[in-house]
Amino acid sequence: MRYLLVEDNQELAEAVVNRLALDGHAVDHAASLAEAEDCLAVAQYDLILLDVMLPDGDGRDFLARSRAHLETPVIVLTARSQVSDRVGALDQGADDYITKPFDFSELEARCRAVLRRRGGEARNEIHLGDAVFDPLAGNLRFGAETIDLRNREIRLLEVFARHKGQILSKSQLMDRLFSYDAEVTENAIEVYVGRLRRRIDGMGVRIETVRGLGYRMETTEA
Repeated sequence: MRYLLVEDNQELAEAVVNRLALDGHAVDHAASLAEAEDCLAVAQYDLILLDVMLPDGDGRDFLARSRAHLETPVIVLTARSQVSDRVGALDQGADDYITKPFDFSELEARCRAVLRRRGGEARNEIHLGDAVFDPLAGNLRFGAETIDLRNREIRLLEVFARHKGQILSKSQLMDRLFSYDAEVTENAIEVYVGRLRRRIDGMGVRIETVRGLGYRMETTEA
């Protein structure tokens, strides 16, 4: 997944970015609301982690203004723990709320929960053809076999799984897998797609190339 972290505390921001990157997520960091708006103008995100007190304004006001056109789920990060603060953030459009200081495992769990709800899913597992994909465990179960996946394979498969039947261009896939500062080319996508195809071969699902447009995941016919 591709996240946008809006946080002016550099030390905390680096810790969050590094932790999420270990799970294979691409994370862009904005230290102000102005930087966040610049990021949102040029990229599509799966989730936004939004601090409240920022150098150029209140994150909750930014959220309330943006909700008219912003559908991306948002988790508010703040040191304020009063019930009224939590209720206010939720009423202004936040999908969840976590109080600083927080445990990284809780943050990761809340991210997964918000993304599941947005996808209409109650569990982490996703059925793909004859296999079951668990992005949290990072594996595919096919019959009695369990196949462990690498981080990039997990995130790429998750993108395809959540957009089954849709054509995804190489640039869209790069946006999901890599942050702005990553020095990669579209050839990297071809490599990862090739690896993933070998992983899912024979499982009743395929990634087909749509010439000139990109890739699409489809269930194969029995």
